Amino acid sequence: MNTEPLRRMAKLLRALHADGTLVLPNAWDAASARAVEAAGFPVVATSSGAVTASLGYEDGNSMPVDEAFAAIRRVASAVGVPVTADLEGGYGLPAAELVDRLLGAGAVGCNLEDTDHVGGGLVDAGPQAEFLAAVKAAGRAAGVDVVVNARVDSFRTANNEHAAAMPGAIERARAYVEAGADCIFPIRLADDGLIAEFVAAVAAPVNVMVTPSTPPYARLQELSVARASLASGLFRVAQDAVRAHLDGLR
Repeated sequence: MNTEPLRRMAKLLRALHADGTLVLPNAWDAASARAVEAAGFPVVATSSGAVTASLGYEDGNSMPVDEAFAAIRRVASAVGVPVTADLEGGYGLPAAELVDRLLGAGAVGCNLEDTDHVGGGLVDAGPQAEFLAAVKAAGRAAGVDVVVNARVDSFRTANNEHAAAMPGAIERARAYVEAGADCIFPIRLADDGLIAEFVAAVAAPVNVMVTPSTPPYARLQELSVARASLASGLFRVAQDAVRAHLDGLR
């Protein structure tokens, strides 16, 4: 496999994290990916929630591996910009196989989350950091420095007690940065002050998921948030439009 185009895409994706707030309206298929690119966005990200829903599966690391990477391949083949893929918890694959499949599908970045999809709660931070380090090493061994967005799920499991969850989330984030993660994603962290605290405490770009509770994009930029992703938000907008049109037809 000629990895030079992928190497260039990975370099571009990494550089975009240092230029204001990178906005990612996540896609789920070739058509939505083309729409994101045509609208002028410099990166296409996938959303596992949107991809699984579009294919008839439940979100939560249970999608068949071949289906997951086939969806990524369709997205990456449809656009000429870097693609970063939501790989959930990694589907139980060893790091080398995960990276081989990711690059083979044409993507140069990935989300990896630390939810324990088997036992519940969160996986231990130590083994997760080791897994992230192995993913980074596998990418470099393949000739592409894969851009890893390490998801910290502490706030997802905190029952809205986000201030109390902050110390543990920061500890996890720092371990993942030390392991080589390029970006940290404290999913569901939406409070202005807590975002500022998290960004200041983590020596890496930070990704915030955009929700109705999240500060406006201009404020996210003021808070030095490097990346703002819509997760399955764009997919929900599309589904709402389809339902409204169907209601009218009925």
